[in-house]
Amino acid sequence: MAKIKVTQVRSKIRRPKNQKRTLEALGLHKMDQVVEHEATPSILGMVNKIKHLVSVEEIK
Repeated sequence: MAKIKVTQVRSKIRRPKNQKRTLEALGLHKMDQVVEHEATPSILGMVNKIKHLVSVEEIK
């Protein structure tokens, strides 16, 4: 399965609690932090929910 690199590019300040929890579930706690995950449907769904706060790159 493919891997993706998720980078937090916008702050979680003044965001709904469910978006803050989604960031934390992905392992993102501060700005410009980068995490790698497998591109599973559940991870892609979480990324889609907060796509305005993160940038995503596919790792080859």
